[in-house]
Amino acid sequence: MNEEIVIRKIRQEDNKALAAILRNALTEFGANKPGTAYFDPTTDNLFELFQQPRSVYFVALINDEVVGGVGIYPTEGLPSDTCELVKMYLSSKARGRGLGKFLIDKCIEYAIGEGYSKMYLETLPELHKAVKVYEKFGFQYLDAPLGNSGHFGCDVWMIKELRVES
Repeated sequence: MNEEIVIRKIRQEDNKALAAILRNALTEFGANKPGTAYFDPTTDNLFELFQQPRSVYFVALINDEVVGGVGIYPTEGLPSDTCELVKMYLSSKARGRGLGKFLIDKCIEYAIGEGYSKMYLETLPELHKAVKVYEKFGFQYLDAPLGNSGHFGCDVWMIKELRVES
């Protein structure tokens, strides 16, 4: 099976597909609860959200079909050297192919280029497969949230020091 995988920055026409992927994934893992991205009003307008300076959202496509994405965002309340890894979701057919790892690598590279030295994230224990990926990337657990994401339903907080290659 010959598949073309493309990673590119978000476009406005991606909003509807990405919102559906995000909500389907949270529902699939039983994490579609208040205080999560499921109910976040920005979920339906990701393109507009990621027009913020020092932010980016990468979209994964397989054979021209949007299958997921991830972004970094300068979340309110975080130190200026810290970005948040946000809205990391893949459709069920896109998982298990290494796309998540590739997308996170792209975000880390972009974050370093924007001058960030730390990357923070919030997630849920129900998303245990994603948590394992974050652990492999060297994210460390925190005892409390940082910043003001508004996602009070998330109770796993992690941070990673970004290393600039010299």
